[in-house]
Amino acid sequence: MALRLMDGSQAIAEAAIAAGLKFYSGYPMSPATDLLEQMASRLPQAGGVCINAETEIGGVNMALGAAVTGFRAASGSCGQGLALMQEAIAEAALNETPLVIFNMARNQQDYFQATRGGGWGDYRTITLAPKDVPEAVELTQLLFHLTDKYRVPGILLGDNLIARTQVGVNVAPIDFGALPAKDWALDGTMGGTGKSRSIFTFAYGKHNEPGLGPTYHWRKIAEKFETIAAEEVRWEEGDCDDAEIVVTAFGTGGKFVEFVARQLRAEGVKIGWFRPITLWPFPGAALEKATARARKVLVFELNAGQMIDDVRLNVADRHKVQAIGGISFDASGLNLGPYMNAPVLRRRIEAAIAGQPLPDVAHAQGEH
Repeated sequence: MALRLMDGSQAIAEAAIAAGLKFYSGYPMSPATDLLEQMASRLPQAGGVCINAETEIGGVNMALGAAVTGFRAASGSCGQGLALMQEAIAEAALNETPLVIFNMARNQQDYFQATRGGGWGDYRTITLAPKDVPEAVELTQLLFHLTDKYRVPGILLGDNLIARTQVGVNVAPIDFGALPAKDWALDGTMGGTGKSRSIFTFAYGKHNEPGLGPTYHWRKIAEKFETIAAEEVRWEEGDCDDAEIVVTAFGTGGKFVEFVARQLRAEGVKIGWFRPITLWPFPGAALEKATARARKVLVFELNAGQMIDDVRLNVADRHKVQAIGGISFDASGLNLGPYMNAPVLRRRIEAAIAGQPLPDVAHAQGEH
């Protein structure tokens, strides 16, 4: 298939349709509005349904209702909207209903929300964070596969940069392998047979077998998340074998870090880079190995410090971990700020290596 020039929101919508998406409901909130508009335009043409819901709560529950019938379904917003969806996301996990959630975030302050969640009960959410639009196309399709494979909710954590960057991409269906039959789906085929199916958080049994209650159900869910944590970890790294400095970042920040690290490596600095692709499950063992020889582990993220907690948990000596990111918005408060700028990032890395104070926001503003 030939490359097509698309912005990120269009490419993600096309990737979701290529993956078999049939139902999308969302509420407009920038920058996720762009994705909703693309879904509204394209999904009906592909035989699906898109609904502009009155609220984020209504939107995610519509998607949850569509998902329990066996169709691939999704909802989306930015972090503020996802805050209202947390109960439904938890229900999807505890009801074992595959559901994809798109977070086209305004910044990188939704890491805790995506990896820790705000719902109830023992659950986790597979979270994939693409570095650019082409990877978002691949990870969108992978997320639909993983949510079906494990019957769990999953989050694609993007941002304004991915949503609105235009690039040539190839959106073709990707085959990730066979999936289990959806013999749990509430599709109406069992009505009147005496074996009607149900999906219920507090009790589980194949076609309502008696004697199996919430303890059994939740233990099986916990075991499932342990399996996911062991089998579905993904990351990307470079030049870590002999690195004295390793810089780690997620999402689009990871692409900037990779660019600057390659520049410095070409100039003789023993520096490497590490990017978690799955924010949950977090690639802790891989990070521990990648940073084993490093004297400093630098963490770049555009927030007050969130992923750094997972880094400290998985680096042998947490005292060598240092934050080099920070809160950084543009004047509107809706877009990525001046720290997401390769020359600024380079100076912050160089300052950290030298043990000097990091350049401040005012300095960075003048360079953006």
